Amino acid sequence: MCAGLVFFVLAMWVAASGAATFQLPDRVVAVGDVHGDFENLCLILRRARLIDEQNHWSGGKATLVQTGDLIDRGPKGRAVMDLLMALQTEAAKVGGSVVPLLGNHEVMNLLGDLRYVTPLNYAAFANDGSENRRRAAYQEYAAWAAIHAKQLTALQPAGRPVTEQEWMAEHPPGFLEYGEAFSPHGKYGQWIRQHAAVAQISGLIFLHGGIPPALSSMSVEQINAQVREEIENFDKTVQELQSRKVILPFFTLREIALAVQLELQEERSAQTVPDAKYHNQLVRLLDFNGWLCMRDEGPLWFRGYDAWSDEEGNQQIPKILAAYNASHIVVAHTVQKATHIRSRFGGTVFLIDTGMLSTYWPGGRASALEFGMDGKITALYLDGQDVMFEENHPGSPGKSTGKETGIHALE
Repeated sequence: MCAGLVFFVLAMWVAASGAATFQLPDRVVAVGDVHGDFENLCLILRRARLIDEQNHWSGGKATLVQTGDLIDRGPKGRAVMDLLMALQTEAAKVGGSVVPLLGNHEVMNLLGDLRYVTPLNYAAFANDGSENRRRAAYQEYAAWAAIHAKQLTALQPAGRPVTEQEWMAEHPPGFLEYGEAFSPHGKYGQWIRQHAAVAQISGLIFLHGGIPPALSSMSVEQINAQVREEIENFDKTVQELQSRKVILPFFTLREIALAVQLELQEERSAQTVPDAKYHNQLVRLLDFNGWLCMRDEGPLWFRGYDAWSDEEGNQQIPKILAAYNASHIVVAHTVQKATHIRSRFGGTVFLIDTGMLSTYWPGGRASALEFGMDGKITALYLDGQDVMFEENHPGSPGKSTGKETGIHALE
């Protein structure tokens, strides 16, 4: 399917909760990793004519697809999420759409993997009661550690805080409130859990990392359903562990995994037959690195489209496109070294992470990729634009303009 025909078919995408239908979009604009850079996000959305000077939706019937990683690293992740949530509501009122997708950092936060959350991120959630809550939480943790002292001494887990000072350093003001906000019942936790991993708008596929060849046997619906099921199963297991007093409500993923290891040790030393259902829950949780939403070859972490040679990509990409009856795939996740949107494999794949958070990625810049009704695919920057792909004429296969920028990837 050529790019121009994309916009003469009813736009469809599959949300985590099922299928959702969008009205025919005037145009589609994709934005990659934001990482808490509120100011640059607003600037590029204005550049793309999607918001006005007061940060309200002005894009009419356009569709904005944000391919994940709104949060972590940068200081204003909360403001970024609030903006996208407001724009979703505003756009829907005038026939537009805002489609936020899961990034690996969203899923990490849902699971309690907080390695990239900064003190400033936590501070945005702090309030007048945060200090008292921190002290009380430490007392709970110290009591938990005392109960398991013998096992912890034998296991000697790396990185576990031992002193109160160490614990407080790892749990700065706002930490507890942050965790609650991302929980299944929290404002941001509920919102993010509604996001799909993959969106398909007619012949366009959008996702954070990419669809590796081995995954292309799964439909978009199946990918989204499995990712959602994994997160739901995690939430259920955490609830079960809390009800059994195995973990505390504010435990991180690392602490949850440690507690599960201790529980399995206790199970092995017991004289009774273990509860098979509960045992399977514990084993499945410890295998989180193998889940579709967390593994390197999954849709949120895959980096093959950047790393593949031209020969390898030209062999694999047509098969992946054919599996989804798609013309183009748009991914982010891997910052392009030249900090320009990169077109690969004859203009069928676009890598749109250009390091918006320039305080973290030196030389990074805000960008967006626009799919117009005239068949043009244009990279937008704050200081200009590049036409990356355009139709020859209606019904033709189109052509890449050869802008293969971005030589390699940053980790």
